[in-house]
Amino acid sequence: MTGHVAVLGAGSWGTAFAKILADAGRDVTILARRRAVADAIHTERRNPDYLSDVRLPDRVTATGDAEEAIAGAEVVVLSVPSQTLRANLAGWAPYLDPDATLVSLMKGIELGTTKRMSQVIMETAGVPADRVVVVSGPNLAPEIAAEQPAATVVAGTDGGRTALVQSSIRTPYFRPYTNDDVIGCELGGAVKNVIALSYGIATAMGFGDNTRAMLMTRGLAETARLGVALGADPITFAGLAGMGDLVASCTSPLARNRTFGEHLGRGETLEQAQAATRQTAEGVKSCLAIRDLARAHGVEMPITEQIERICHEGMDPRLAVDALMSRTAKPESYE
Repeated sequence: MTGHVAVLGAGSWGTAFAKILADAGRDVTILARRRAVADAIHTERRNPDYLSDVRLPDRVTATGDAEEAIAGAEVVVLSVPSQTLRANLAGWAPYLDPDATLVSLMKGIELGTTKRMSQVIMETAGVPADRVVVVSGPNLAPEIAAEQPAATVVAGTDGGRTALVQSSIRTPYFRPYTNDDVIGCELGGAVKNVIALSYGIATAMGFGDNTRAMLMTRGLAETARLGVALGADPITFAGLAGMGDLVASCTSPLARNRTFGEHLGRGETLEQAQAATRQTAEGVKSCLAIRDLARAHGVEMPITEQIERICHEGMDPRLAVDALMSRTAKPESYE
């Protein structure tokens, strides 16, 4: 690589990803929404809002100016809340290099359009599919920033670009694998947020390991059903972007959606849970889009349906449990 890498978004995962890139030998510029954050990263080598105890490598710099961050970047990494991607990227697109590789770290489905993040990038930036690469998997930012061993999936339709991104983020503590199933990797990352909400709710309600194992397993089943309907490879859901990400998001107290679900499971309203967590739980909004996507393709997603009712219709979680358990008996099938 000759150009620098731009990371657009200074949240926890964007910050950790910038560290990975720098540790792999790349020069990185982070675009921070607040100039005070950009100044702190640039001068103090720390992000005061996220992962504040992690010192960032000298190869990482930051700015509040989008044109400055993006100009000349060979790789542009997008790390913003999924529902804000379209508006943000519309403002950034004019600064993109004509052949820049665009990397999506987002795990969500856009409300209204039911588009995956790679589709939003293609449409908003006016780029073909082969210029977009998706990174997904069990990516808990604090653990990775602490250099605990982890792996991820780099998915794209252009083998050269996926290999470029793979080499750009390979470090002694971070192992990237490539995959050409963009649909499967994106769906695995989006739906696991919804299942993690259900896991958190069940945990707070006092249910044990059998219940939680059921939610993860059947959650994976409904993820795979939707994925196959959209053209994904079902094997993808057995890998890092499927089961791997699901396990991490459900079982870790670091996972935002699981933590948000715990607040809901204790009887808090959506607003109370949002105020308590103070971070974006992607599954709360994405469950609406995923539900609409499933209905459009005739796919049953009972856990997703109940999470949507809890989050957006005020349904009592106890009634949601009853609804799930009283469904018609069926064979276990991923078809």
